[in-house]
Amino acid sequence: MAPALVDYTAAEKELYEFDDLKIGVKGLVDAGVTHIPRFFIHPPECRANNLSTPQKNGADGVEIPVIDLKGFNENDERRVKMVNAMRYACATWGFFQIVNHGVPVSVMEEMVESIRRFHEQPQEAKMEWYSRDFSRTVNYYSSGDIKGRAQPVPAEWKDTLSCRAADDQWDFDALPELCRHEMKEYMKNMIDLQEKLSELMSEAMGLSKDHLSSTGYLKSIKLSGHYYPACPEPDLTLGTIKHSDPSLLTLVLQDKSNGLQVLHNDQWVDVPKVDGAFVANIGDFMQLLSNDKFMSVEHRVLATPLGRPRISAVSFFLPSAKDRIKPCGPIKELLSDNSPPIYRITSYEEFMKHYRVVGQIGGRALPHFKL
Repeated sequence: MAPALVDYTAAEKELYEFDDLKIGVKGLVDAGVTHIPRFFIHPPECRANNLSTPQKNGADGVEIPVIDLKGFNENDERRVKMVNAMRYACATWGFFQIVNHGVPVSVMEEMVESIRRFHEQPQEAKMEWYSRDFSRTVNYYSSGDIKGRAQPVPAEWKDTLSCRAADDQWDFDALPELCRHEMKEYMKNMIDLQEKLSELMSEAMGLSKDHLSSTGYLKSIKLSGHYYPACPEPDLTLGTIKHSDPSLLTLVLQDKSNGLQVLHNDQWVDVPKVDGAFVANIGDFMQLLSNDKFMSVEHRVLATPLGRPRISAVSFFLPSAKDRIKPCGPIKELLSDNSPPIYRITSYEEFMKHYRVVGQIGGRALPHFKL
């Protein structure tokens, strides 16, 4: 028998009560729940059902772009191929995979395991990190920013460890000791990879390779370690709702689990696990800056069926702290009589204020900024 439609306004109180327990979704699973609480149940039209398109290679199916960074800076021919591949991926998909990126596999594997260790430690040991005060360097919480949303919506079946730098300077001693070393090594590699991707994305827009780095648009990195516990009723909920990212660029390190999907040509497409790869996607603010030359894209994560949990490390590349209040709009070098600005002048801070209202409930922030 299908579950009745949920009154999320009435269920919101129950969600807040659950949040006050500070046990996370994993705490529910550890308690042995066999039916998920009603505030996790999503409307039928939003669930996985049969709307996804399996990843295929070749002419008979869709193919998420893969960008090979092997030989970066070694010769002009390789560089041109990378730039062309970046341009195609950012303009047509907004979603792609990156291989031969220079981050050691050992660093990637240790990062995933450190996220697992944090979330699978005894509940009492991690409750001290549980907080929705997002001015803190570190937060552990469940189901996104549930108190910053414009209206009640279903909860997400995931727990998150979120870490950020203050004014772009990482205080690694402030991170949980259980995963501090691994996060420190991982972030060092993310900063190096950011420089490569910044160059390629700049050139893919027809700009000088140092354009994005000189503006500070990709200077900051926020890191989220997501843990999707196995769900007893995965067909009723989602790990992460449909959304686009407010960042300029997002890099995802996922374990061997499936579940990540991208919306392409109005179809949900499974994002396959490629050994040693990062999944990358364009964020809303990059679409604004590029004047729609690069496209952000909606994506989601399905709830994990019974078995091993799904784990991912998500790096959000954002403007530097001092540049978040700076007025900006579409990059002027990309504008012409034939390509007038699509978006008005704004700032990343203003953009985020609107995103927090609509983005947390599956809406798009970009239309609000169109001229």
